[in-house]
Amino acid sequence: MRTQGIIGSVIMAAGGMCPLMHVPIIGNWNYFDIDQRLAIAFYVMVVLGLIGSFSQKVGLIRFAGWGALVLVLITLAGIYFKAHDSFSFLHFKKLVNLAAGLVKYKWGWYVIAAGAFITVTVRKPKVIRVN
Repeated sequence: MRTQGIIGSVIMAAGGMCPLMHVPIIGNWNYFDIDQRLAIAFYVMVVLGLIGSFSQKVGLIRFAGWGALVLVLITLAGIYFKAHDSFSFLHFKKLVNLAAGLVKYKWGWYVIAAGAFITVTVRKPKVIRVN
């Protein structure tokens, strides 16, 4: 059992439930509030990391970490473009940027990134041969 993979996967799972963005009037959103399909794909990566940890598959643990990072980047880009697209009915570019700037990223992204970093840095155990 790779303890580092378990710790990283648990931290990623906890990060998905932390506040990831703040929308005025509505409040804080976690991964499931942002998009359920991306949240399910993210938690599939978390489960793959746990399965890789329990079966001692270092490649599967790393794959889960990189997959989670890719999903986080896709989600961040989606939030940015959706916020700017939601206010596209306004005809003044400065007003669009001001309204889109009201959507704030929260600290949960750091937790997810820390867990993904831990899972990506899992190494194969050294084999000591005795002759």
